[in-house]
Amino acid sequence: MIEVRPGGRRRIDRVLADGYARDLDRLPMPTLRTRRDEAAQEETDLSYLRRLLHARIDIVRAEQQRRTTGEATSVVEQLSTILADNALGPATGSGRHQPLEPSRAGEYRRKAEALIGDADLSDVTALSDDTLAGALETYREQERSVSQRRREVQLVVDAFNAEIARRYARGTASVDELLASERGDADDHGFGEEQPPATGSARSGPAQEGDASR
Repeated sequence: MIEVRPGGRRRIDRVLADGYARDLDRLPMPTLRTRRDEAAQEETDLSYLRRLLHARIDIVRAEQQRRTTGEATSVVEQLSTILADNALGPATGSGRHQPLEPSRAGEYRRKAEALIGDADLSDVTALSDDTLAGALETYREQERSVSQRRREVQLVVDAFNAEIARRYARGTASVDELLASERGDADDHGFGEEQPPATGSARSGPAQEGDASR
């Protein structure tokens, strides 16, 4: 389960903290962008972990189906299709375009593998029925937890995008603030322990920020 720790140092702890997306109308534009980009990176990372779990769920289910139906096709022969269905590039699910790359890909791969210590999916045909059933339940439980946190983070991203779009629509976003943000001169108002993601600049600019569907 993915727990959010009040006062924690992890990015997800900051993004889902009570005060992170509060009183957005009072925050300067550079701070809005910095926090929006940080939340967007967390969404991307959670989406990546979710797809890793989906791939493992599909592998286990494919082996269970093979045993039930007596199919001659092995799971190994289906791996290319399974992995293609759970492509590990930028996510486009739920109607949200994510141009960012996962920032902790290796960490999440290890996390997914560590969920089932004795279930080696590299030789799924050698696992017992009970081990497969246990692995499937564990992966599903983790996927539900990741999906819930991902939805919570998406709401934070959407809130920042909506406020940024509102300011541009009303003409209250100034050119000076935009230039200051591009130079990285933002003051993060208490949430600045971690620098904004390096890929965040790809999200800058009024045209992209006006799209609250990210």
